[in-house]
Amino acid sequence: MSPSAAAATDVLDFDEILTQIGEFGRYQRRNYLLICLPVLFAAANSLSYVFTAGTPTYRCYIPGCDSIDAPDYHADWVHIAVPGTWSKKGTFKPATCERYVANETSTFSWEPLPEGQCTAANFTKEQERCLQFVYGSHERTIVQEWQLMCQENAWKLAFVGTTHFAGLVIGTAMFGYLADRFGRKRIFLFCIVFMAVTGIAQALAWDYVSFLSFALLNAVGTSGVYPLAFIIGVEMVGPRKREMSSIVLNYFYAVGEALLGLSVFLPNWRQLQLVLSIPPLIFLGYFWIVPESVRWLLARNQREKAGVIIRRAAKVNRRDISIELLASFKQQELDMESTDSNQKEKKEDSQIWLAVKEVFASHILIIRYVNMLFIWAVNAIVYYGLSLNSTSLSGNKYLNFTLVCLVEIPGYTLAWVCLRKLGRRLALSGSLLLCSVTCVASGYMTMRANWLIVSLFLIGKLGITSSFAVIYTYTAEMMPTVIRSGGVGVMSTFARCGAMLAPFVPLLGSYYEPLPLLLFGAVSLMAGLLSLLLPETFHMKLPDTVEEAIALGK
Repeated sequence: MSPSAAAATDVLDFDEILTQIGEFGRYQRRNYLLICLPVLFAAANSLSYVFTAGTPTYRCYIPGCDSIDAPDYHADWVHIAVPGTWSKKGTFKPATCERYVANETSTFSWEPLPEGQCTAANFTKEQERCLQFVYGSHERTIVQEWQLMCQENAWKLAFVGTTHFAGLVIGTAMFGYLADRFGRKRIFLFCIVFMAVTGIAQALAWDYVSFLSFALLNAVGTSGVYPLAFIIGVEMVGPRKREMSSIVLNYFYAVGEALLGLSVFLPNWRQLQLVLSIPPLIFLGYFWIVPESVRWLLARNQREKAGVIIRRAAKVNRRDISIELLASFKQQELDMESTDSNQKEKKEDSQIWLAVKEVFASHILIIRYVNMLFIWAVNAIVYYGLSLNSTSLSGNKYLNFTLVCLVEIPGYTLAWVCLRKLGRRLALSGSLLLCSVTCVASGYMTMRANWLIVSLFLIGKLGITSSFAVIYTYTAEMMPTVIRSGGVGVMSTFARCGAMLAPFVPLLGSYYEPLPLLLFGAVSLMAGLLSLLLPETFHMKLPDTVEEAIALGK
């Protein structure tokens, strides 16, 4: 590189530019708010299957006992006509797909009986399957739509969640590259529109297979919205505002998830999916409103476009730009031939592969990164598993779900504080152990007041949210510079693969009610203890080489 090119590069360091135009002025605040709005819908779409593919409360229809026009799910006689279980609180939970066989020796003949005369004498203790059902609410999901009732179809409902996470893995791997290649804004807008269109198609699905296919595509689109909003947000602000920008974006994501609780007013799954999918089409207007990332433009040597955006930002922020900076944008290139650029890319590729080989040659790093992979997987399984399991808690499932999502806001705040006060290792371990203790306690307190059970559950979600926020920073600080982005990407992708198991964990509750929470508590405990084996990176220089990464903690 020639001296002039080096000088130009120094002049065009965007962090230095931001000190002149403002690190988080009015221009950045407006655009930051705009990119946060689509995240609300991405978050809601990411968990919409909890309600669209949720299991409503239902039991067998009992001819002769149930009213033909308005059957009552909670009728007083249900326990004598339908098998089920009694809770320690004295509440009867009827079986979903079995009923007692009618007693042929009695006068009962499946003809409607006068109210209050459906008695135990009308039934034997022999059980039979039923094909008609009585529902406990007006909620309508794909269960009623395509007859997915009973235990043999439970895996199909859980598989919707697994399909969603598969779509996230595909999209995450794909859109990161496309955003580097074609620009942040274009791919960001493509993801939003693709999410909206496939969401609408999902609402119009004609059978289970088509619903599953569109759910996969919807997840692919959804997967790019938050990460690209994160990148655009971080790249538009100064160094001192980056932590704030990432935390606030997480707040929007949590609120977006919580908005799904309003589905209590949209009990029909098709209506709910349309409400989540049609409004994001408005964000097409961002093509003319939201600017491209200046950092990306500078990295692609599109300095003229970058200069236009910088001058506009300075004007809106009411800041003056130095003459030297203005002069630098009159140049159209950096005195660098494309061949030099290609040689640089080849050199960077060789450095990456060399670093990967060095990592695999170090037993210290292999053990450390395998440990991190396990902790990442635990974070994903427990984080999403608690969200899914929230609808199984006693009480109002919509309120419980909303609270479980909103508790992420103090969870992210806790992570921010712990990172600054305790360091990375204790922040991660403490968050996981907090989750472990409260999950186990919540699972065993079936006889306690509902508010106490839900409170412990919420503290568990707060802990795992804090852990998830910490682990991103912690992982990046343990990776050598040349493979830092790719390393975090591999960990995140592995975690999403692990999250495919999360939708099936609540099914364990049919065998032993506290089992899902006990499982979440056990794996969180293991991860919390294993995290103590990791090196502390707080206030330490980021490792540039594999040797420096190995030396961490020594």
